[in-house]
Amino acid sequence: MSRKSCSDGIRGFTLIEALVALAIIAAVLSSIGAVVGTTVRGTRTIDQRLAVSGAAETLLASLPDRNALKTGRQSGELAGHRWSIDVAPMNLAIQPLPRSRFVPMVVTMQVRASGGPAVQLTTVRLVPKVAE
Repeated sequence: MSRKSCSDGIRGFTLIEALVALAIIAAVLSSIGAVVGTTVRGTRTIDQRLAVSGAAETLLASLPDRNALKTGRQSGELAGHRWSIDVAPMNLAIQPLPRSRFVPMVVTMQVRASGGPAVQLTTVRLVPKVAE
């Protein structure tokens, strides 16, 4: 019996070819891993922003009626988010009409996630003038 040699038509991969193929596969997998990592971080950031925005919407909806809205600052915590609300008269370049029954008040709300993004909302509420 004679032993077959590589020159009789049976071919296979050499060690170098196998190592090159593994290196290419490793490079492709690491690129895919980087894309997945970036996507996960982006998704986490979006989730945090949605949670902070939801807390801000809840706070905005729970503001007192215009008759009970007072100037000043309030702060607290809601669902793990720190918040503050500032209410102040609006600085107008022109004086409001003297017969106007309302005074515009600026309501500025800031909601911040612990170690995460912050959302700031500003709105204007018309508050009835106090009888003088």
